[in-house]
Amino acid sequence: MRLLQRVKNLGDYLTVAISTDEFNAIKGKKTLIPYEQRREIVENIKCVDQVIPETCWEQKATDIKTYDIDIFAMGNDWECKFDFLGDYCEVVYLPRTDDISSTEIKKQMDAFLKEYSIEL
Repeated sequence: MRLLQRVKNLGDYLTVAISTDEFNAIKGKKTLIPYEQRREIVENIKCVDQVIPETCWEQKATDIKTYDIDIFAMGNDWECKFDFLGDYCEVVYLPRTDDISSTEIKKQMDAFLKEYSIEL
């Protein structure tokens, strides 16, 4: 949420692409919360104006054109990975929020599930 708030401060309209369950599977990620629920959560963050589905890596340039995106922003753990989008818009890499790590949350969740023998 804090990263999204910082991105919103770069412009006046915030479109957020969320990976679909199927795209997450292609990336080797297991979806714990289904796409429609994740979409609804993000749509209800005050600074978000629009949520679109991300179904493949290749759609980013098309989305930038389709939705008239001026700035493409990502966390700086993706530094340089999307520089090619600079042909279509400004590309910005923002530092992640201090003391908040989705990787650490996932590790804690895995440990919790393992400790209580919960299988998803």
